[in-house]
Amino acid sequence: MFVTEAFAQTATPAAGGADILMSILPFLLIFVVMYFLIIRPQRAQMKRREELLKNIRRGDQVVTGGGIVGKVTKVVDDAELEVEIADGIKVRVVRSGISEVRVKGEPVKE
Repeated sequence: MFVTEAFAQTATPAAGGADILMSILPFLLIFVVMYFLIIRPQRAQMKRREELLKNIRRGDQVVTGGGIVGKVTKVVDDAELEVEIADGIKVRVVRSGISEVRVKGEPVKE
């Protein structure tokens, strides 16, 4: 009727450490897979974007985050650019607001 103490105990006291390791192992494997599939590529992409934004020069054709295509006429400082979006119309754009940089000789893709 009642469970005796002999049945309630584990087989060996050392098996507890192995059980903990086996329960943590799937979480460690999931973290390793996520690191190589998500975190590492995202860091590389962020590094490429920072390099791209840092290397913007006068004369480059850029696309802003809002989709406006313009030509860089002046690099104001490390954070801002002056972009000509039409003949005689210049706007100041924050560097982080640039979504794409096209090289000088690249034609506009339609």
